[in-house]
Amino acid sequence: MITFRDYYNNEVKLSFDDHPFSEDPRHVWVICRYKGKWLLTKHRERGLEFPGGKVEEGETARAAAVREVMEETGGTVQEITYIGQYMVNGRKDIVIKNVYYAIVEELTEQETYYETEGPVLLKFIPSRVKQMRKYSFIMKDGVLENCMDYLRHHKVK
Repeated sequence: MITFRDYYNNEVKLSFDDHPFSEDPRHVWVICRYKGKWLLTKHRERGLEFPGGKVEEGETARAAAVREVMEETGGTVQEITYIGQYMVNGRKDIVIKNVYYAIVEELTEQETYYETEGPVLLKFIPSRVKQMRKYSFIMKDGVLENCMDYLRHHKVK
């Protein structure tokens, strides 16, 4: 387990074990690849980030992850893999998110991308993302850094 502080100084615990904090998390975050590039979305208020969101009533976290990728990027998920889970001990509540890695096979233009401006493709994620204003706070803590290390270590393409 890895423990660190997030952008807002909340305690975060990240684990690559199988659902260490909750079997039924209410949030998801999806690190996506499309044709060899990173697939992000531009949230209207927060900036660039990987797709994610809340698990709806009666929906599994995995299904929510697939839905969020489609809603926020127009991406059709070909493969999706659970890689970890993290817990943020926030000021008001505790948030638990599953982290997935997805390969997207197709991008389809959507009439709406909900709270985002649609897909953004990047050849690489900058090493200094923490200092870059255009990126969401979600991209600026140890979750991204440790998940990218995990993906590299496990040789995920």
